[in-house]
Amino acid sequence: MKTTNSLTINTQTKDGIDIVSIDGFLDAHSAPDLEKHIETLVNSNRIKIIIDFSALEYISSAGLGVFMSHIEEIRNKNGDIKMIKMTEKVYSVFDLLGFPMLFNIDKNEEDAIFQFNNNIIGGSD
Repeated sequence: MKTTNSLTINTQTKDGIDIVSIDGFLDAHSAPDLEKHIETLVNSNRIKIIIDFSALEYISSAGLGVFMSHIEEIRNKNGDIKMIKMTEKVYSVFDLLGFPMLFNIDKNEEDAIFQFNNNIIGGSD
């Protein structure tokens, strides 16, 4: 577990899939920490990643950029980033920018794992 002033990042692995829970505020101050965390996973060839947003209170454009900066490399390695448990407030930011067309955004972990197990890549719309 890693904690910054505004963000806690916790990762657990289940069936070869890394589930990254983020808690707090994902903004310009905390985005570099999440970016490094994802880079560490990718550099270790851990490219099946689920981001659990259930405890995220706020996301800024810098936070959104973390996911965009890694998705192409991860998909080129036959992996993906799937997102789960977004609050309505956080989802509205993703929706406004068209992220549901780029990323699978699911209600729960089981749905995201199903998508990985059935090689479903990309957006949920």
